[in-house]
Amino acid sequence: MSHVATLIPPQAPPPLPPKPFTAGRLFGNVFMGVWLALAVGVFMLIVNGWDPEKFAKYGPNYLSGLGVTLLLVVISVSLGGVLSLPLAFARMSKNPVFSWFAAGYVYFFRGTPLLTQLFLIYYGLGSFSPELKSLGLWWFFRDAWNCALLAFTLNTAAYQAEILRGAIESVPRGQHEGASALGLPKKVTFFKVILPQALIVALRPYGNEIILMIKGSAIVAIVTVLDLMGQTRLAFSRTFDPQTYIWAALIYLLIVELLRNLWAWLDARLTRHLKR
Repeated sequence: MSHVATLIPPQAPPPLPPKPFTAGRLFGNVFMGVWLALAVGVFMLIVNGWDPEKFAKYGPNYLSGLGVTLLLVVISVSLGGVLSLPLAFARMSKNPVFSWFAAGYVYFFRGTPLLTQLFLIYYGLGSFSPELKSLGLWWFFRDAWNCALLAFTLNTAAYQAEILRGAIESVPRGQHEGASALGLPKKVTFFKVILPQALIVALRPYGNEIILMIKGSAIVAIVTVLDLMGQTRLAFSRTFDPQTYIWAALIYLLIVELLRNLWAWLDARLTRHLKR
């Protein structure tokens, strides 16, 4: 006599127990509601207060200010990248003089506000105009754009030096030992083996630094540089329309979002060999 086993048909999983309505969920819902209300309010302000004449009049000025902002950031980040190389090497040097100097430089420029550094260069060095004139340097420091470029370069060099130093030190020691076993010179080992791996590690921090520089560049409007924020302040002083600042915020947001997506694409492209 044969026995036929009866299989139990598949059953749906039991429902999850309802989540308790805690104070944290209440705060989160209220917080999201406030942000949604603000977003709707800003959108209605833009729609109801849209003035084509103002946009046509001040739009070209915004584009001009955007060009100044991008030029300032690109040049300062590039020069800061060049300056960060010897700073990073000095930070890793066994020579105490080089190491302490680089550490002091990084500590100062990372520990003080960028606005303070800009004021020290623009207003502080500007008080020494006779001495600068005697040295033939007054032509540089009398221009606010040059002072902003110098302040931004010195500031980003400190951050980039730390990013580069951390990335180089994160490369496994086995990479050095493997290159040495192959008989590669130290210079070739650094530029062909260590530095490419370090740059991949530093890619995302570099992207964050550029984004921070773009947003921080708005402070140059205080020293009369007509960048994007400078043109915004000028437009507001003539129209007293708060939409002028909304336009600037949207432009900054667009730039940051484009750069973020570009950096994410570069990171995915350069690290595709590391993904399994």
